[in-house]
Parts: sequence; structure tokens; C-alpha cells
Amino acid sequence: MRLQASILWKGLLSVGALTLILAGLPSSAEDAGTLYNTPYDVALGERYFERQCSRCHGFDAKGNDETGAPDITGRLNRASNEVGIFNVIRNGVPGTAMLPVDAELPDTQVWQLVAYIESLRYDPNSVQLEGSADSGLALFRGKGDCSSCHMVSGQGGRLGPDLSRIGESTRPEDLMTAITDPHEDVAPRWWTLEITGPDGVERTGFRMGEDSFSVRIMDNESNLWSYQKDDIQSIDRIERSTMPSYDGSMSEGELDDLVAYLFSLRREEN
Repeated sequence: MRLQASILWKGLLSVGALTLILAGLPSSAEDAGTLYNTPYDVALGERYFERQCSRCHGFDAKGNDETGAPDITGRLNRASNEVGIFNVIRNGVPGTAMLPVDAELPDTQVWQLVAYIESLRYDPNSVQLEGSADSGLALFRGKGDCSSCHMVSGQGGRLGPDLSRIGESTRPEDLMTAITDPHEDVAPRWWTLEITGPDGVERTGFRMGEDSFSVRIMDNESNLWSYQKDDIQSIDRIERSTMPSYDGSMSEGELDDLVAYLFSLRREEN
């Protein structure tokens, strides 16, 4: 396989690639990723990512709710291996905001970007945790009252992020931070806005969407309110989380159990 990849890199077409071209399909990459996965390649891929990709996916690669860019630090929906990632980057995803990279960008740089994206991922099944996921589930539904705000598998509230697959993209140490210091990193989607509308009525809700001309919020009863900015009398942004900290209200063991449960929330393997 390494020999075939080297031949392809010198510009020769394999029979499989030629078949795809003749069929009129987008060109696909052979698996040359192993040629460009050194620390040097990862560093160059990170540099390109920060310049070109972070505008949508964020510098932490965890995505952006407002642009629709997905979190690419965990399991990827549109690519299951390095070749798939290469093809998404090279060809884009039709019908989405994911555009192809510049056609003149060398394949070498695309592979380095692939290497960086791969470096962000790890096998969650290899992580050993002290807590009990079963005990954490009981805390989530009971003492923690987490389900009143968070949804898991279609059940729960809408006043916080859907946690159905949180274990795919968030490491245990980050989950612990989220439940003990929820104000540390609050996404703009979960900022609270206090808006006084043209009728003089003040309403408070989560920042569902905002552009240069309008803003939309969702109140605690899941009602949506839209405003034209020219009509708003006042608007205040609260960039803190509405989630309480569980540091102090739960024991160290209970926190470990809750993290174990949240980390177990991943898409089932087929």
C-alpha cells in the first residue's frame, strides 16, 4: 500500500482512480495520509487550519452553532477515515457551507490538514474513568436535576445544550470543568439577552440568533421572540451560564459518576 501511494504521489493514476474519473465522479484520494502524519506535518496543518478553517469551526475546532460548522474534534459524520476527510476538504460538501479548498492547494497541504484534524481525535473507549455511569445517570435525573434543562435522546429540557452525544466531542476533564465551573467558556448561543422591545416590555431569553439588523431569543417557556434592532429600546448581554456549579453541592465521587455518565453519551456503534 505504501508503494502504491508513493507511485500515485508521483503523478500516476491507479486503475481505481481512473475508473472514478471516467465515471464523471469527483476525484478521490488514495490513502496517502500515513506519508504526512509526522509532528511537523501536524504543526503545518494546524497553522493552515487557524488561517482558513477556524473562521467557521473555531480555533478549538469545536464548531459554531451560528454558522452550522460542526465540531470536528470527535466522531465525524461525513468521513470515517483519513481518505474521507481528505475528500471532504478537497471537494467540499454540496448544499452546505463547507466549500472545497482552493484547487491550487497542493495535496501535501491537504494531507497535513487531515493529519491535524486526526490529531484532535482519540479513542474514547481507551479512557478509564473512576466513576460509575449508572450512578451518574441517577444523579443526572435526580439530585442534579440536569434533565430539566438538558435533553438526552429526545427526553429532557431545551434550556441547555443537547447532551445526547457529548461524549464524542468532550474529554472527561472538560466535562468536569463544565459542571464545576460552567461560566468558564459559554458559547454565544447560550448567552442571556435582556431586551426591552418597542412596546416597552422587557423579555429575557437565550440568544438564538443575531445579525446586524435583527435578534431572536427563546424564553424559559421555549417561546421565541424576534426583534428588529432599530425598534429595540435597550438590550443587555449576560455572557455567563445559567447553569449552576455543582462544585460543593456534590461530593467528589458523585462528580466522577456524573462525568462517567456524560462521557458515555455517544452514538452507538453499528
